[in-house]
Amino acid sequence: MDGILNINKPQGLTSFDIVARVKRITGERHTGHAGTLDPLATGVLPICLGKATRVIEYLFNETKTYRAEIKLGVATDSYDSTGKVIKTADSSNVTRENLEAVLAAFRGSIMQTPPMFSAVKRQGVPLYKLARSGIEVERKSRPAQIDKLIIINWQSPFFSVEVVCGKGTYIRSLAQDIGQALGCGAVMNNLVRTRVGPFGLDEAITLEQLEQMVGSGYSDRYLYPPDYALQSFDAMVVNHEQQCLLAHGSPIILEANSSEIKPGAFGRVYNQEGVFVGMVEYDAANQRWQPHKVFLQSCCQQQASEQPQTEYS
Repeated sequence: MDGILNINKPQGLTSFDIVARVKRITGERHTGHAGTLDPLATGVLPICLGKATRVIEYLFNETKTYRAEIKLGVATDSYDSTGKVIKTADSSNVTRENLEAVLAAFRGSIMQTPPMFSAVKRQGVPLYKLARSGIEVERKSRPAQIDKLIIINWQSPFFSVEVVCGKGTYIRSLAQDIGQALGCGAVMNNLVRTRVGPFGLDEAITLEQLEQMVGSGYSDRYLYPPDYALQSFDAMVVNHEQQCLLAHGSPIILEANSSEIKPGAFGRVYNQEGVFVGMVEYDAANQRWQPHKVFLQSCCQQQASEQPQTEYS
């Protein structure tokens, strides 16, 4: 099975739990997820199977959308409602207008400190393992991009926000920082991821649905081709000679759709039969496109039935 499943992760399971379940259901050993979700969180978790695991790194960089419920007046060691309460405060004086003013400071490019209960590693050890042992260490702040942050529900001491953000953004840290800015503390009470790149919650399937379809022999119904996850990258077409060069690791000259190509930009490449060839990276110094990941290994391999195809471009 070479493709991507859009799984609706249930609450209480880790992302690795989901990967293990998908392995068991599908029988595919080469399986990985594209973007960790906390056990508390639910929603979109793309699971890549077979050759599609090679696109995981591109999916990690995709924009993500969340709906988060946040509770005012409390702070915990994990920054969410599952942690140990370390502070409570009266939040009755916080109005929606106060909150709107505070949220403005968290839009755009911001700096975040990862929570102790996270998978970030310190000297090879995940922070959450240290936290469970009662050890807290200093964490370096890192940049995060918040493209959208709006209130979608207000019922003090709870409020809900929609967040559109870049990779590596911690919604728990965002809740913690908002609470500190308001002076009363806050924790993430609930989190749903509604989108990862082209994968939306409305099309996501449950593990039960997947198991039923695999048992019925219709597992391909929910399987997206690898290049479906790459729609945010320019699509370019190569001729047979260029395809052969890419298959052998050689750079090529291509015309991209974008008027200005940034150094290190990626593009997806198709042959003249519409078969997905692979991903290329722009070498600005030599004005060439270098092969980054080639899916169509043989330049003589032209039959569409042998490779995943797509109608997306």
